[in-house]
Amino acid sequence: MWPTIGRVTPVDVTPPLLQALAGKHPATKPVWFMRQAGRSLPEYREVRRGTGMIESCLMPDLAAEITLQPVRRHKVDAAIFFSDIMVPLTLAGVDVDIVAGVGPVVAEPVRTASDVRKLVAHELGDTSMITAAIERIRAELATTPSGDASWTPLIGFAGAPFTLAAYLVEGRPSRDHLAARSMMLADPESWDALMAWCADLSGAFLTVQVDAGASAVQLFDSWAGSLRLRDYTERVAPWSQRALSAVEGRVPRLHFGTGTGHLLEQMAQGADAVGIDYRTPLDEAAARLPGVPLQGNIDPARLLAGWESLEEHALDVIRRGTAAPGHVVNLGHGVPPETDPEILTRLVELVHAS
Repeated sequence: MWPTIGRVTPVDVTPPLLQALAGKHPATKPVWFMRQAGRSLPEYREVRRGTGMIESCLMPDLAAEITLQPVRRHKVDAAIFFSDIMVPLTLAGVDVDIVAGVGPVVAEPVRTASDVRKLVAHELGDTSMITAAIERIRAELATTPSGDASWTPLIGFAGAPFTLAAYLVEGRPSRDHLAARSMMLADPESWDALMAWCADLSGAFLTVQVDAGASAVQLFDSWAGSLRLRDYTERVAPWSQRALSAVEGRVPRLHFGTGTGHLLEQMAQGADAVGIDYRTPLDEAAARLPGVPLQGNIDPARLLAGWESLEEHALDVIRRGTAAPGHVVNLGHGVPPETDPEILTRLVELVHAS
């Protein structure tokens, strides 16, 4: 009689981030942070010294270096491409600047049907610097599956159509986005033309990043929380779905918004996973989005509230996240600039040990 030979279970070499986005629970829980490459890092402040934000994003060596800094320091499970949601507008010839203490400022706001017609004649221009930056990043991350479980995915991103449109119409950051919402209601034809252009621009920018080697993408909708459910469903959601469809079937697609707890079901349409901000408990989100992997949602304020408060909260988020088919630990918004980077490193260690 032949001896029984134990069957060896193959090891899944897919990075934990991609396992979680596929609806699995990897042995090591994945974690990364929105705005992990930013002002909380002294090395970031040093390399950015004297260089404007958009200019920094368009310099391949600098963009690559900034993207990699938090991976080296914190050992997070993903790099997020260092860019800005205004970059595609710049590459399309729109005159926009990021003004210190203000934010994005558009030189010629888009307020009329004539303005929209003029804008939509623009197309995404030369993106070779984006491709070059991602090639440099991939060289260090080794983001080509090779049987080595240590490779780290790169996440590409773009602004969602409504957020881009809101900046274009308002001309600068706004609390209520009144001008944008007024155009949506008063001139739906111009609004749809504007949103179609923004959707195609964001979709094209995501495609450039995926073509260059990004392993996942995230669509950021910073301002959609200002909308009523009906307005979002009818006048915004179809365009976000159009942007995400540009890379459908190629990489996992995350959709994230702030203040969007009332919109989660709509945001999940056309996405493979949904980012949850800090306002909605993950187990509640999981109940509303059955079968959808989730990302989030540690309150960024906890990073400034002391380790005991952060640890208790983070473990609660991790526990609630088990209700989802897959969970990527992240913040419920971006890393505050005042954050002690050692706190982030310690948080990564806590998540990995949980």
